[in-house]
Amino acid sequence: MLLWFVATSLVAMRWCFGDPAIDHRLIVAGALLPDVMHAATGGAPFTHSLALPASGLVAVMLATVGRRRTRRRWLALPIGVFWHQVFEGAWIQPALFWWPVGGDTAGATLPLAARSVWLIGTMELVGLAGCWWIWRASGMVHSSAARADFWRAGRLAYRGGPQYRRGGGGPC
Repeated sequence: MLLWFVATSLVAMRWCFGDPAIDHRLIVAGALLPDVMHAATGGAPFTHSLALPASGLVAVMLATVGRRRTRRRWLALPIGVFWHQVFEGAWIQPALFWWPVGGDTAGATLPLAARSVWLIGTMELVGLAGCWWIWRASGMVHSSAARADFWRAGRLAYRGGPQYRRGGGGPC
């Protein structure tokens, strides 16, 4: 799955934080990272456990001591990984989610493997609709400046609502 994680992570970021200045490209990269790492490592349980985003968060915090602007930018990557874990349903299998302290992962399967092809297809269609909504809500349909701002700086400026106010995020 690709579009499901892209759309859900971007919508969740808008709903929870409402910060148009965050680098949404890193949110997307983080949301896709566990599956890329899973393919590269041959299915290590680390890629779908809480250990991956937590270690990413610690790494960013340690690597950016004294550099607030750099920290603010790179925190988007582990946040995206957290969103992946949420929208994949990784928490449904406690042994996998809490690896290495959660018990035996020998019988654990990825949440995606337990889903039917029809459900996966439906989730991707929902992701496609979500991506289209984000594209339109952020003004990228008609504005080349909005598209350029996203590709250059990762910003999504949603029209209207509290998103334009500093700290005017959602309920999270």
